[in-house]
Amino acid sequence: MYDLIRPLLFMLDAETAHGLTLYASDVAQRSGISGWIAKPPADLPVRVFGIDFPNPVGLAAGLDKNGEHLDGLAALGFGFVEIGTVTPRPQAGNDKPRMFRLPAHEAVINRLGFNNGGIDALVRNVEKAAFRGVLGINIGKNRDTPNERAIDDYLLCLERAYPLASYVTVNISSPNTQGLRDLQEEETLRRFVGALREAQERLAGQHGKRKPMLLKIAPDLSEAELDGIAEVLLASGIDGVICTNTTIDRPDVASDPNAHQAGGLSGRPLFEKSTAVLRGMRARVGDKLPIVGVGGILDGDTAAEKIEAGASLVQVYTGLVYRGPKLIAEAVAEIRRRGILA
Repeated sequence: MYDLIRPLLFMLDAETAHGLTLYASDVAQRSGISGWIAKPPADLPVRVFGIDFPNPVGLAAGLDKNGEHLDGLAALGFGFVEIGTVTPRPQAGNDKPRMFRLPAHEAVINRLGFNNGGIDALVRNVEKAAFRGVLGINIGKNRDTPNERAIDDYLLCLERAYPLASYVTVNISSPNTQGLRDLQEEETLRRFVGALREAQERLAGQHGKRKPMLLKIAPDLSEAELDGIAEVLLASGIDGVICTNTTIDRPDVASDPNAHQAGGLSGRPLFEKSTAVLRGMRARVGDKLPIVGVGGILDGDTAAEKIEAGASLVQVYTGLVYRGPKLIAEAVAEIRRRGILA
């Protein structure tokens, strides 16, 4: 069905099509026809950082920033859903247009800029949803919060999200909030993660349950920077790492009319770079830290290759733009066929 409607969606502005697709997922779920849109994936349970996932293919953060479409998205067959990035206060994000398709490359450039309704709105949306599956909540900082006070924004979001989340992702790797990636510098990161870990343990005692915390990193990092991040992650006791966010590099899409647009590039051109970071991080942390692989998954083969490179779970986003919900079952089927889950 998605193959039939995709040409119509591609006639619309990318962000308008994004919103329409989310609305359609809600309508399909309420009408009981989600199974016609997306074939349910095969069972492929996996246990990662103490959580039981019905399958290892999840939705990456960014599609549903406010948790408004949880029920509709979950009905498509995801093993887990990650919402956000959410900030303490509502913010409009960057000026429109801010999403651009590169169809010849099966890619998207976005510079949304953490547009969201704020943590209180997200909490209300999650509380009223029927969804009871594995839920990740991705947290960030407001654009006008200076880096020296960024930890306050993350701590506030962590505290509010903690009771509702299955796990929390700390996003310091978006290229669309000025200066955010500076928080990945080793000594800054050490202090930053240390403060979050202290809050995590305090909240675990307060709520009677420890929720895993993950760090999402960029693909545009040097080998030395990856060395430093791996050292911090292992020393901090954090629960996992997501490899990776979008890239600011453009060499593989230089010929595209939209290649000059500012923002993060996702989709097929990101696959090799993000998978190289994933593979390098696995070599650095060994079997001590679970890794979630994201970036450039557009079919079953690329999903399975992330697992073979060292991921325990994978996430999709831009692949849905080009392949639709059938990508979920296809990815699960190929991972299952190869028998590569640990």
